[in-house]
Amino acid sequence: MLHEPDTDADVSQQQSANEPYVEPLLELKEVSRVYGSGDAKVYALRDVSLRIMPGDFVSIVGPSGSGKSTMLGLLGCLDIPTSGTIIVGGKTVTGLDDADRTEVRGRTIGFVFQQFHLIPHLDATGNVETALLYRGLSKAERRRRAIESLDKVGLGHRHEHRPVQMSGGEQQRVALARALVTEPKILLADEPTGALDSQNAENVMELLTNLQSPERAVVLVTHALEVADAAFRKVSMRDGRIVSDMTRVR
Repeated sequence: MLHEPDTDADVSQQQSANEPYVEPLLELKEVSRVYGSGDAKVYALRDVSLRIMPGDFVSIVGPSGSGKSTMLGLLGCLDIPTSGTIIVGGKTVTGLDDADRTEVRGRTIGFVFQQFHLIPHLDATGNVETALLYRGLSKAERRRRAIESLDKVGLGHRHEHRPVQMSGGEQQRVALARALVTEPKILLADEPTGALDSQNAENVMELLTNLQSPERAVVLVTHALEVADAAFRKVSMRDGRIVSDMTRVR
């Protein structure tokens, strides 16, 4: 069963009356993203508002050109909006410079993409370690955490294998382990199953589903309806706007 989420006013009233206030992990407030100028203006996003809460497992769907990938880039602090406000973990990031946005992104957000972006000459452990290089950790501690992250995604037997020695599904799991090794509060996935066959896609989605927790949010962009349906909340987009935001009763 699906239902439309409450309005901001309803949420505020319910939280104040029934439970402590829960701060969104991510929030867009009337965000627009415009490319070009004058007659060549293209609105990728138009006045979009969205809250991502702890425990959310959200799929963002829509046809090509609907704005879903643009929105994911803004949620991940990879881009800045033309107008509106972006808040990450209670901190407004809209006016930050590149260095400060990078710091917020590295501390809070993990990314998984359709392409795995693994370094060919490094083994699985080395690839996962790259996410920890600037954390002030010893090499031994980086390796320990990388191995632990690989074990969590079912790759305990692939620690020393290079990408060419692994299947596509295994490479995507290495990429997932790399995203998780920094213990992000928010995991953003852009077409995470797009380069996989149906069995490996199912395996990756099972992992993503299991990663959702009361403290973490998982947000994925996908064209695949069966992938979108695995999420508890589905945000549909068209022409740069959110046209529906439905939550499935668990």
